[in-house]
Amino acid sequence: MKKKVFGRHLSRDRGSRDALFRSLIKALIERGTIQTTKPKAQAIQTDVDRLVTLVKKNSLSAKRAIYSFLANDRKSVDRLFTTVSDRFPERYSGFTRFINLPKRLGDNSQLVRLEWSQQAPEKPKIKDKDEDKGKKTKSNLKEKEKGKKVSKK
Repeated sequence: MKKKVFGRHLSRDRGSRDALFRSLIKALIERGTIQTTKPKAQAIQTDVDRLVTLVKKNSLSAKRAIYSFLANDRKSVDRLFTTVSDRFPERYSGFTRFINLPKRLGDNSQLVRLEWSQQAPEKPKIKDKDEDKGKKTKSNLKEKEKGKKVSKK
């Protein structure tokens, strides 16, 4: 009789399994995409969805729960709150997707690429004022001379 047996064990005890899931989630947050086996990706997908849902709440208790889950990793939490929250303004689930890859040659296990379902919105580039100041062209000099003549009168 199996009692209290649920989830994916992946041939690991609880501590090493939690560490594995935490490291995979941190890598996904940092890089935006990871390549792993299908069972591992399926195991962390629900945790990632839960974290993004907490990020969208944007409350102190949600932030503390995320810190607790990611073992107080400030870099990952800050990145999660800044970049990942901007990707999904109107989406309520399905924050990640699988892309099937060829099977691994060594043990013939199914590999997948786990990535965010939407890419981050691109920010428009802003011109630096220093670049315009550094360039001295004939047209700029003529305009400056005209401006000086007008101001002297």
